[in-house]
Amino acid sequence: MNKKRILCYGDSNTWGCVPGTRFERFSEEIRFPKRLQKLLGTDFEIIEEGLYSRTLASEYDRPNKEGRNGSTYFVPCLLSHDPLDLVIIMLGTTELKAEFNNSVEEIGRYLEDYYIRVISKIKYLTRDESPELLIICPPIINESLTSKRYAGGEEKSKQLAGVYSKISNSNKCAFIDASKLMVGSDGVHMTEESHKKLAEMIAYEINKK
Repeated sequence: MNKKRILCYGDSNTWGCVPGTRFERFSEEIRFPKRLQKLLGTDFEIIEEGLYSRTLASEYDRPNKEGRNGSTYFVPCLLSHDPLDLVIIMLGTTELKAEFNNSVEEIGRYLEDYYIRVISKIKYLTRDESPELLIICPPIINESLTSKRYAGGEEKSKQLAGVYSKISNSNKCAFIDASKLMVGSDGVHMTEESHKKLAEMIAYEINKK
């Protein structure tokens, strides 16, 4: 039997950044994609595609942030990992940075226009149908613990679940609200326990079908 292939496409939380550190990464035993692999077993193949500071569609105007616009790499990523049965997207946290000045509605529009609508139009090499899509609302940031780069972002962060849920429903995508999962000492990145809980939430969503 062919393995079911699942792509996890996200930012530094998918990458596994350890809260309060500068680019330290949780081990494979802790990161939620690898935990998900263990929970689902050998009939599945989980592909990690997390990138530090990845945005949905915004472009940085400062050095050392090249290639962070997730929308420009999304299609090549899908094609390079073809065939895929499921794509999991957890993005939006980085869009809360003050430098981008995005509204919650704009963030939702990025998700819908550059990801949900794009994936259904991809022409794959090995199969005719598009992969299923699972949208995850990321955890709420704690602005009191973050740097000034996220000024004003916490309130927007609290509104993302409603926006993402509505978009997922209208596009018939699966949806997981992970907004209540705990973030660590930097106010942005998930704790070890949150990685564990998120993997369990995703596994449950997949296995209930």
